[in-house]
Amino acid sequence: MRQCMDSENLHRRISRIQGQLRAIDRMIDEDIPCEDILVQVNAVKKAVHGVGVVILDGHLKHCVRDGLEHGDADKTIESFAKAVEQFSKI
Repeated sequence: MRQCMDSENLHRRISRIQGQLRAIDRMIDEDIPCEDILVQVNAVKKAVHGVGVVILDGHLKHCVRDGLEHGDADKTIESFAKAVEQFSKI
């Protein structure tokens, strides 16, 4: 699976998300207004979605393509459908 992912990009995005979460934790302790905290929560949500996009894109371009060209097409399509279903829950 590693070859289908842009791991450097994913690690950078995840590090940024971790920083955003730490900032939200501090905001709670600092009695920041709820609206401001929710803005940051939404930013984290969008960032997590972006991580999912990168993973799904890599899966499609590498794993699915390879499965269709060299493997069992029905199994590959079923696997991709499951990946899309999981992604849609983000």
